[in-house]
Amino acid sequence: MGLLELVEVEQRLRGPDGCPWDREQDHATLAPHAVEEVYELLDAIASGTDDDIREELGDVLLQVVFHAQIADDDGRFDIDAVARGIADKLVRRHPHVFADARADDAASVMRNWEQLKAAEKPERDGIFDGVVAGQPALTLVAALQTRAAALGFAWPDAAPALAKVREELAELEQAPAERQAHEVGDLLAAVIAAARQLDVDPDLALRAHAARFRQRFERAVALADAPPGELSDEQWLALWDEAGADAT
Repeated sequence: MGLLELVEVEQRLRGPDGCPWDREQDHATLAPHAVEEVYELLDAIASGTDDDIREELGDVLLQVVFHAQIADDDGRFDIDAVARGIADKLVRRHPHVFADARADDAASVMRNWEQLKAAEKPERDGIFDGVVAGQPALTLVAALQTRAAALGFAWPDAAPALAKVREELAELEQAPAERQAHEVGDLLAAVIAAARQLDVDPDLALRAHAARFRQRFERAVALADAPPGELSDEQWLALWDEAGADAT
């Protein structure tokens, strides 16, 4: 009932006697709001409460309903078509559940998913067609690596992936200034690859770190008996350690 109610509310807002702002929106004007809501959801997942996550999921859901209603108003498709489309896709992409295919682990599922995706869209000639180049660099690299892994280009387990991280760190330590940016990129890519082998989402892990850093640094500043700009390196280190002890 809740989902249907949301659809009806948005229909009313977009209706003749609805909200002037809602009625003026189109896919392009709403796009920045969709990006913002997704990032707010990621923040809630990293450091929020269940109430925060529920609220942000609702905001993301509103974006889906809003875009579908815009299309419905133009006679193109409606929210039911959106829901049917994703349900059908999930059934097709999970033949190990809804048909007779086998997938013994998550890696097998992802390989099957990418192979089925490629078969459904044969017009894509490039291996990386469909990977959004404009996304943040961390998720872009993760997406490229996932696509390559689906074709068999991946470490067999975490051990060699972690060894590669150590190798790239050593190369960075020895690199001349003009090569350092290149080596930093290689090191970051190696860490992302290792995270995948450890079944860790690198974006979520980094967001969780950012939340911890922010909280700990704010505690350190609150503990200081002088303005932050007047603290020595030794004072900063002591405050950082004290703030970390408070966190435990």
